[in-house]
Amino acid sequence: MNKIYYLSSCNTCTRIINELNLPEGFQLQDIKTEPITTQQIEQMRELTNSYESLFSKRARLYKELGLKDKSLTEDDYKNYILEHYTFLKRPVILYKNQIFIGNSKTTVEAAKLALHE
Repeated sequence: MNKIYYLSSCNTCTRIINELNLPEGFQLQDIKTEPITTQQIEQMRELTNSYESLFSKRARLYKELGLKDKSLTEDDYKNYILEHYTFLKRPVILYKNQIFIGNSKTTVEAAKLALHE
């Protein structure tokens, strides 16, 4: 399945989606209005090496809850992402059994290459 998990209120997500020139058949899921399910996060986890790689340490709640001072387990990362949408590193692009996580230039460029090869 070709899908993007994003936040519609995030200008960076919107810019990246526009930049990607998405081919037909892509699903967009605004994680604020349609929260991520356990099945969806487990599918993402299968394509990456850890829940931690899907977790945003830039989220305001990360600092507010003092999580940077705690040692979190993989289950903790999974549960925080399921609990609050801001903990998912965005956007997450799923394309042909590949996953692209976050908004770094190299990630966006890799996604563009994969989408238009």
